[in-house]
Amino acid sequence: MKEKIYILDTNIILQNVQNIERISDHKTNHIVIPETVLLELEDKKKLSNELGFHSREFARLLAKMKIKKIDYKPGFKVVKLFDDEINLDIISKDKYETEMDQIHISESNDKRIIEVASIAQDYYKGAQAIFLSLDVYARTFALFKSIKTETLHDDKSIVPKFQFVKNFELDSCNFNNIDGKPILNIDETYEKENFSYCFESNDGNSEYAIIYNGIIDLLKESDFKALSVKPANLRQKLFTKAILSNMYELLVIDAKAGSGKTLMSIASAMRLIDLGLYDKIVYVRNSIESLDKGADIGYLSGNDEKFRIYNMALQDTLEFIAKKQLKKSENRENQESINSKIEELQSKYCIQTLWPGEARGRTLSDCIVIMDEWQNSSEKTTQLILSRLDESCMAIVIGSNRQIDNLYLNKYNNGLTTLLKQTNDEHPELNMFAIELEKAVRGKFAQFTERIFENKKG
Repeated sequence: MKEKIYILDTNIILQNVQNIERISDHKTNHIVIPETVLLELEDKKKLSNELGFHSREFARLLAKMKIKKIDYKPGFKVVKLFDDEINLDIISKDKYETEMDQIHISESNDKRIIEVASIAQDYYKGAQAIFLSLDVYARTFALFKSIKTETLHDDKSIVPKFQFVKNFELDSCNFNNIDGKPILNIDETYEKENFSYCFESNDGNSEYAIIYNGIIDLLKESDFKALSVKPANLRQKLFTKAILSNMYELLVIDAKAGSGKTLMSIASAMRLIDLGLYDKIVYVRNSIESLDKGADIGYLSGNDEKFRIYNMALQDTLEFIAKKQLKKSENRENQESINSKIEELQSKYCIQTLWPGEARGRTLSDCIVIMDEWQNSSEKTTQLILSRLDESCMAIVIGSNRQIDNLYLNKYNNGLTTLLKQTNDEHPELNMFAIELEKAVRGKFAQFTERIFENKKG
């Protein structure tokens, strides 16, 4: 079998620096880093967000490696490095064919990286050279040069079909005595990922429940009596009941845009604080904004102006709740009254925001941490945030694999998917709950766009 030489694009390292060790596979494969990749990583090293973290981690990796030799060849040179797990070469050309175009700097860098990949094909005689990139355009440039290309293997993995809500046929005579019973007494095929049930009979009766530690907990309208914002559909009710039950430490929700995931998370968290079970809400939003703005924002109190600018989803949610709580006599359309109510909510529930890049070194206690837009977070960021929580916290992770904006992630390898994949396993450390919210509740525009743009045939 030929030795494989993997020439890495910058995005492979920025996605997770640990990819290098995985690709090396205990020196089974050889790693090549083009000089241009070093320059791109150097440019991001000072960022305080996740990209900066992986850039610095790569620099630490290089610093620990030993130099085996420097091989000078006509037109290029190869610096050969090694450690116990990795053989890594850095290749630099004396002169590049591609001129640097500041307007199209990314494309220029891609083409220079491909030039090095071409050199690697000839340099490593008898080996199979493979250009590895998450960027389809960069891979296309490589194909133009007849270079074999791949993306990360987890890009090719399968996202399993989840059955978080299970439909189960049940005789009407059994409906009155299932609350509090072990689910295995009712459904022998129960799996860990069946967090909720829809019990239905042939004659039209129905009951709905969440499952906690294998026990059936039926849905009741009284569950939501104290909420200022009520769940609008069945799946929202199941999700909301799971939060209000306070029986799960980690809840993971994959939801369409407009399905009410952020609204019901905030409203339910407020109720738990009213009950004295937690002290505050910490809102963590990981979006493309956080890649660029995280260093500037940091950990802010809810009344900071930047809170309003960079957390509009949370601001919109609080405005909606404020309007619901304002009595008609207080004029719900008066913006001054609404703003005053929002400030009251932020103060009463101690609502704070946390940017992923500012989480290191913190410990969060007695709070509900809402991790929003988590399809744009890597496994590393997910580990970073969750590891900040002590045993007195609850984490609600929400996102949509239909709206991934992070160029270094896809639906197979982001933090949301990684957590969803854990739902059918037993975790002795904590109790998990998961659900998919599929129905938009924002009204006719959300329904229209879903029907037109998502459900097209052919």
